[in-house]
Amino acid sequence: MKDNFRVLAINPGSTSTKVAVYDNEQLLFEKVVRYSNEELAPFDAVVDQYEFRKNGILKMMAENNIDIATLDAVVGRGGLLKPIEGGTYAVNEAMIHDLRQARRGEHASNLGGIIAVEIADSLTIPSFIVDPVVVDELADIAKVSGLPGYDRVSIFHALNQKAVARSIAKEFGKPYREANLIIAHMGGGVTIGVHTGGKVVDVNEGLYGEGPFSPERTGGLSTGHMIDLCFSGKYSKSEVQKLVVGKGGLVAYLGTNDGREVGKMIEAGDAKAKLVYEAMAYQIAKEIAAGSAVLHGKVDAIVLTGGLAYDPLLVKLITERVSFLAGVKVVPGENEMIALTEGALRVLRGEEKAKEYK
Repeated sequence: MKDNFRVLAINPGSTSTKVAVYDNEQLLFEKVVRYSNEELAPFDAVVDQYEFRKNGILKMMAENNIDIATLDAVVGRGGLLKPIEGGTYAVNEAMIHDLRQARRGEHASNLGGIIAVEIADSLTIPSFIVDPVVVDELADIAKVSGLPGYDRVSIFHALNQKAVARSIAKEFGKPYREANLIIAHMGGGVTIGVHTGGKVVDVNEGLYGEGPFSPERTGGLSTGHMIDLCFSGKYSKSEVQKLVVGKGGLVAYLGTNDGREVGKMIEAGDAKAKLVYEAMAYQIAKEIAAGSAVLHGKVDAIVLTGGLAYDPLLVKLITERVSFLAGVKVVPGENEMIALTEGALRVLRGEEKAKEYK
């Protein structure tokens, strides 16, 4: 059996595409292809950009002497699909149909699978997506919201959380399915997942208002306050949505979503910045502690990851409040490109079977 695989990983963002080539887990090449507003302006919908972005990737690889004929697989960032369990999925017609239709939302990540299969099919090699944000493994009890017809929804940083969980479980010398972990991904949004039995059985819906506030999101604003806000006559629906996602959290209080800038404010003696930042850490710690109840207190480790995990102050503030539950491990950054590649490698090596999207 072949023991070396070359994988192209593609991660489309709103104005850029991250591209990386790996020989097994060894990074061979990485680059971010950026696009100006003028370059993207001719496209009416995000999905219409796929050929433009694909050609840019192929051109960039050729310019850097990466022969696409040497690839064994292409893996793309998963988009806004139907709720699915975690894992690596072979890109198929049903998936491409849903990504093109964008019925669950238009987002640049929808292009990941489309571009991956376009390149892979031309080479007769497999294409995959891995752990998209729509991964839904919630336990039945975790889906009950309190109002019929409005179940709790699983939308979170599944790609990084799952990759970090597998890595930490390996450190403990056990398979992921046997580890009990609470993983806090802290970036523009904050999601805190409870991992047990190889699944994320509970997680706050960090995109639209559950859990801690974050650099850009309001978090769990009380229902009463939200009703007052919506019926105040001051805001349209889209403006309220922007307050919840984009203009909430640190942005609303301090005018920045950059934790480094907040750190400078605190160092300069800004008491408000200190209080707000400590409040964010406080809320993250409370959500982590709530996760321990899901596991009946049997927690192997608490993991802090995402961009904000680079900040020693935030890590310290959270750790002080939750270390009594379990040891705290810090895995900063998002590590998305290697996470995508590892998902493809598990299938190529026969460690897992690619799942089918239906």
